[in-house]
Amino acid sequence: MSVSSTVLKGADARPESAIDGLAFRARRLDLKHSSDDALEILRVAIKEEFAGRIALVSSFGAESAALLHLAAQIDRTVPVIFLDTGKHFAQTLSYRRKMAERLGLTDVRDIQPHAAVLKEHDASGDLWKNDADTCCALRKVEPLAPALSEFDAWITGRKQFHGAGRLNLPAFEASSTHIKVNPLIRWAKADIEAYFADHDLPAHPLTEQGYPSIGCWPCTHPAAGDDVRAGRWRGAAKTECGIHGRIA
Repeated sequence: MSVSSTVLKGADARPESAIDGLAFRARRLDLKHSSDDALEILRVAIKEEFAGRIALVSSFGAESAALLHLAAQIDRTVPVIFLDTGKHFAQTLSYRRKMAERLGLTDVRDIQPHAAVLKEHDASGDLWKNDADTCCALRKVEPLAPALSEFDAWITGRKQFHGAGRLNLPAFEASSTHIKVNPLIRWAKADIEAYFADHDLPAHPLTEQGYPSIGCWPCTHPAAGDDVRAGRWRGAAKTECGIHGRIA
């Protein structure tokens, strides 16, 4: 059984009643707060609905500083989960340290793949060349599940303008295990750029080199045009790493 199928099998074990309960709660919250601005959605999630039981998952990529800055305005102690895949650009690791210090974030958690899993499934470190889905599963999806186990909800930076499966994202959505909070769904590229300028936020170093979206170095390339995710998994049908599947 592959790494990815093992993770999904674990998710299937959750009782349907629990999944239905999460879906109902997410719909209720979305109906109540979907027209709120990003800061209010975050405040409700962090301070009211999921107080002490919510984390923010950040790639510390090209757009990440805006969401991190918003969250820091509400609670600098909110846990921030960074999936340190072992394949990040050195610039991303430096940016992660810089932004955590700049924003005063006190609980940034670097979550790494399990050494035994890497040894078994990717001992040579080049699994990405012929099986990007499994590479993402063992370096991102599988480590994220236990990292989120102490939380009821988590915050994402996804936006509708990214297209594909994100076009109809709600502010609150349910997976099989958590409620996901998407405060930036209505933001456009211009909104992000304006927010960076208004708050003097430093850009990720690679954006100046033509990287509009930044993930692991083997699967991220410079890209031009309106599709900000065009440089991810270039030449493949793959558009997501998998952490937004039904397991999380």
